[in-house]
Amino acid sequence: MKKAFLICTLLLAVLSFHQLQAQQTATVDKIIVRVNGEIILKSDLEKAYLQVAEQEKALPPNINCYLLQQLIVNKVMVAKAEIDSVQTDKVRVTMELDRRMGYFIGQFGSPEKLEKSLGKTISQLKEELRPQIEEQMTVQTMRKKITDEVKVTPRQVKKFFSEIPKDSLPFLPAEVEVAQIVHFPKVSKSEKERAKAQLRAFKEQILKGEKFEELASKNSEDLGSAAQGGDLGWHGRGELVPPFEAAVFSLEPMQISEPVESDFGVHLIQLLERQGNRHRSRHILLRPKPTEKDISNAKAFLDSIHTLIEKDSIKFEDAARQFSDDKPTRAKAGKLHNPENGETKIPVDNTDLLGYGVYMTLETMKVGEFSKPLEYRTPDEKQALRILYYVSRVPPHYMNTKDDWQKINMMAEEENKASLLMKWFEKAKKEVFIDIDEEFNTCDLLKSL
Repeated sequence: MKKAFLICTLLLAVLSFHQLQAQQTATVDKIIVRVNGEIILKSDLEKAYLQVAEQEKALPPNINCYLLQQLIVNKVMVAKAEIDSVQTDKVRVTMELDRRMGYFIGQFGSPEKLEKSLGKTISQLKEELRPQIEEQMTVQTMRKKITDEVKVTPRQVKKFFSEIPKDSLPFLPAEVEVAQIVHFPKVSKSEKERAKAQLRAFKEQILKGEKFEELASKNSEDLGSAAQGGDLGWHGRGELVPPFEAAVFSLEPMQISEPVESDFGVHLIQLLERQGNRHRSRHILLRPKPTEKDISNAKAFLDSIHTLIEKDSIKFEDAARQFSDDKPTRAKAGKLHNPENGETKIPVDNTDLLGYGVYMTLETMKVGEFSKPLEYRTPDEKQALRILYYVSRVPPHYMNTKDDWQKINMMAEEENKASLLMKWFEKAKKEVFIDIDEEFNTCDLLKSL
């Protein structure tokens, strides 16, 4: 039971693209569980099953029981978060919403194709996804609060591994460790001024009768909102980057700002509505581009770092910590990693995590080599350069403590966390109202946890 509970805990942590598609399918739905003011629908269980079935070939017996158990645990966490006044970071919710919407748009090829396929606007899709993302982040916050202190000793890890039947050890594909030092070309002041001048010209056109939404659709480099005429939908205080938010709260409804600079680029903002601390606005975003000279200067900077590394005047890891502009990898001495679990060994064929450009570059390198500065684009379309370091490669193999200590340590830790979550649930379920439809309570759900 504990192993199956752990599998479901991990697989249900992230909303998949296929779940979004499944929402469009008409089904006969009904409420099957109530937890205080929270509900679980029959379709929620069906979607969870489809998601797991797509990722796992061999499903454990009574999989629906395990899945419904986890859905109930999640709802209890949400209910307890409200009781305990545990707040979800609204800024993180908005950032995650934008990230996922960008992924969906990328899968379909354009905002227009996404809207046509799903029959809804980007704004409508965001409004539908927001409650789900808020719930997921609330569950993550509660889970972290409950299990944050869980640690395992090397002895416990070895014991955990020794208890896995030898004929059940997974066969792992080839994995690589790759590190990078990233440098963003510094965009010249003249290019920023050029973007601001263009936005001022747009403002003049709007004041003379041009429609803001038409200019946004044609010119904004925020693809997610451009399809909606720049409309960002409703947001609360603290959900958008500070320069943007400061501009919004300085405007009157329908008033247009002067160009506003943020980490994303330069914005022309129009406040549409405001209700207390919530507001609805639209914008036109321009991203100032680095010139050839800016890129050349960035390349020269990385060339100097490359020379120092090759002469062993500085270790790659230290150079990454000191000079890299990419915060997530800089914190791990430049190593690319799985953002879900922090693991730095990545299956060589997983181009989603590794990146196709990195994969192709590794084909020309040997372990221990450093690349020359390479131009590339970040997932959010920023122009950048980087040096790659081919740290290590592990050939296909059966899981073992020598090559996979990090994985096994994580598995042992997750099992301990699952056990602690079950103990927490036993106490928490007495503090909330839980009602399960008789048709779906054949597994003694509340007892079996």
